[in-house]
Amino acid sequence: MKKKALMIGAGLANMAAAVYLIQEGKWDGSAITFYGIDDHGSNDGSAATEQAADYWNANHPLDNTKGFIARGGRMLNYRTYVDLMDLLSRVQSVTEPGMTAAEDTHDFDAKHRTFDKARLLRRGEGILNAGHLGLNNTDRMLLTKLVMMPDKDEEQLDNVSIADYFKDDPHMFTTNFWYMWETTFAFRTASSAQELRRYMHMMLYEFTQIEHLVGVNRTRYNQYESIMLPLIKYLEEKGVNIVLGKIVTDWTFKDSAMQDEITVTGLEITDAKSGEVEQVAVDDDTAVIFTNGSITDSATIGDYHTAAPENMDYGLSAALWKKAADHFYNLGNPDKFFADRDASEWVSFTLTTKDHLLLNEITRITTQIPGNALNSFLSTAPITPLGQPDVNMSIVVHHQPHFTTQKPNEAVIWGYFLYPRRHGEFVDKPYIEMTGEEMLKELLGQLSMVDPGPVNIKTKTEAIMDSVINCIPSYMPYASALFNNRAKSDRPLVIPAHSTNLAFTGEFAEQPYQMVFTEQSAVRSGEIAAYHFAGIPMSHLVKTPRYDKDIPTLLRATKKMFE
Repeated sequence: MKKKALMIGAGLANMAAAVYLIQEGKWDGSAITFYGIDDHGSNDGSAATEQAADYWNANHPLDNTKGFIARGGRMLNYRTYVDLMDLLSRVQSVTEPGMTAAEDTHDFDAKHRTFDKARLLRRGEGILNAGHLGLNNTDRMLLTKLVMMPDKDEEQLDNVSIADYFKDDPHMFTTNFWYMWETTFAFRTASSAQELRRYMHMMLYEFTQIEHLVGVNRTRYNQYESIMLPLIKYLEEKGVNIVLGKIVTDWTFKDSAMQDEITVTGLEITDAKSGEVEQVAVDDDTAVIFTNGSITDSATIGDYHTAAPENMDYGLSAALWKKAADHFYNLGNPDKFFADRDASEWVSFTLTTKDHLLLNEITRITTQIPGNALNSFLSTAPITPLGQPDVNMSIVVHHQPHFTTQKPNEAVIWGYFLYPRRHGEFVDKPYIEMTGEEMLKELLGQLSMVDPGPVNIKTKTEAIMDSVINCIPSYMPYASALFNNRAKSDRPLVIPAHSTNLAFTGEFAEQPYQMVFTEQSAVRSGEIAAYHFAGIPMSHLVKTPRYDKDIPTLLRATKKMFE
């Protein structure tokens, strides 16, 4: 057991660890100190002015910092995200008096159910019947084999990509099932088949409803204000020290006879603005809880007239992980995730308008109100290395307002390009080189090709462009890094063997059966670390469901495969 904790990284996973240390471990908040660049993590959302002042962006000033930005967004699911909902039940909402953050989300979601009516759209066809998955018998056989693979055999998929797994079945990548699965979860053909298996296990029920996303739950506002801010406010009230603008840049480890005991004795901490370096000693009573990778590391932003530049820096948190992994043999391989940008990068954009003209046009074209949508636009031309069509871009039209400071007449829309090196269909350049204005033109072009009329959206182009406050592109070199092809041993365990005071949290820590890219796995890793250092039996962890072992769910999924 420990009595104090130093948190490296101020994202969701470590916030969760702190809450569990205080509530279940009965720790005093003043015994916990966070060091981080910012407190947004992957669950971000803010005014553009805040992002523009962040580390790295501050040295690359923009002409337009109006509007809002959310580099990404995550869809929740109560049935699987049991640890997240447990965590949110422990803190108060910052926007809804008298409600916990969990009650806030349940209340909003009950009043705004998701039912996506335009999941896939294609030029000349408009809204597709995405409920027809398009699978053939080979597709079905390989998917079934993946679902039925027992946990003990999972290592058979070490270093096997999704492309490798379906190498004799290229048809899979032309199915509606694949188009929806890749864009719902941000898988790519180069991603890990091992991770795909975990998703098929934990999200198997989504198989039967993926075209409508009826299992998706959403927060009332962006995830910073609805998830992160309640945690931050709670921890601050409990006396937790949250020190931002700090980069932990190196470790000191205790020498041991066998060179395998992992004991942190000191941290080197660099001030992000001044460059000043300080040494922080770690005594025997202190745990070090480290989020060893972030999908928003090295992310950059542009504006309406500026493309987001490429920041070639190796991820800050991953760089620290690499130093630890170089020192010990069982702490994984960060290069698998952070040295292959071709497999992990994507570009997103956040569009803020001063009126609802574009919002209403999208509502008309997709036949659904804001808050229900993940709309993916399919190409008609071959755009993959295999010479097949694929998704060009996807958009999410949020329930409005998406930010508490949004004016009543303003609208915020988010979109992304999963393959940023591909060329636009309406702007002849790679997405990664596009300004916010060009990304908007690409979106309007895509919408014009699926518009059922009678008056096409392109006739309103000038008015829509005039309504723009800002459109902010964001380049994220590691957005899909957590899906990169890997072996199980490439990520350290939350509590590595022979570790006396170091734990790993977040999506780059290995947990049995947990899928990544979800708040669920982030929270659970923090929960495990907290219980370990507080001396709480792991049997007290929130019980997680296994839908791959639920017969009714398996039968419904099997039936859906043949539709």
